[in-house]
Amino acid sequence: MVELAVRIGRLTLANPVMPASGTFGPELAQVFDLDALGALVTKSVTPQPRAGNPLPRLCETEAGVLNSIGIPGKGLDHFLAHAVPEWRRFRPPLVVSLSADTVAAFAQAAARIAATPGIAAIEANISCPNLEEDGRAFAMHPESAAAAIAAMRAACDLPIWAKLSPNTADIAAVAQAVEAAGAEAVVVANTILGIAIDIEKMIPKLGAGMGGFSGPAFKPIALRLVWQCAQAVRIPVIGVGGIATAADAVEFLMAGATAVQVGTASFVSPNAMPEVLAGLSAFCTRKGFGRVSDLTGLALPGRRHAAE
Repeated sequence: MVELAVRIGRLTLANPVMPASGTFGPELAQVFDLDALGALVTKSVTPQPRAGNPLPRLCETEAGVLNSIGIPGKGLDHFLAHAVPEWRRFRPPLVVSLSADTVAAFAQAAARIAATPGIAAIEANISCPNLEEDGRAFAMHPESAAAAIAAMRAACDLPIWAKLSPNTADIAAVAQAVEAAGAEAVVVANTILGIAIDIEKMIPKLGAGMGGFSGPAFKPIALRLVWQCAQAVRIPVIGVGGIATAADAVEFLMAGATAVQVGTASFVSPNAMPEVLAGLSAFCTRKGFGRVSDLTGLALPGRRHAAE
């Protein structure tokens, strides 16, 4: 039997597979047993209600998807009162993705989330616009990223996972900054900015113009970002970006990730996550690994490679 449990800061997950924020909801319990996952990650919630971005919000490309959803929702009060009780039906740790537009708003929301029973950790979506820095995302710069995480750390005692952005010049420096500020893990990475044009209408295909690109074509970029962050920090790295198969997940683990998140692939196949998990176990059995955690970092410089 392969030991699938992994450690993310103070949390022990039954296995390393979980959903990416915004790609998953309790309705998937009609398709597979959600208790089989390592953790459950919610869509991002904001302190106040949001209408979201103008339509259309999603378009397919040749090898991925562009989205500009804009985090629509009914706000934190409604989420804590109505969504969290629904999530509590399931056993895996519940990780709440939080987005806010100021450092103070991040801290205040984190304190309220921490006071709500049944929540295991906060995933800080610091890829959102920072109104205190002219709309540039918190995760664009080490200083603003660290400020948001430090404020949350001071406001609550829940584990904080910092979700980093690929749209920065030095993601390793941002990872180091949030580690120093108190993050217990980094989630690498959010979507990368892209655009698609409708040549007949001569306008962008998304209502907001630009959007976040995800899917298979993003995988080599996300893998590179995980590789860089894993060598820059001591806290766990959670890899995300283009993971659709067990082989993809193995690549991310060998690049330094401790766990993985599956996003766009679940739109194509709702069973993607349990299939990735089963494939991970089968790979470890075939290669003689007793623990899935033994795969983490195997491909990093200076690590002894597994025997053939």
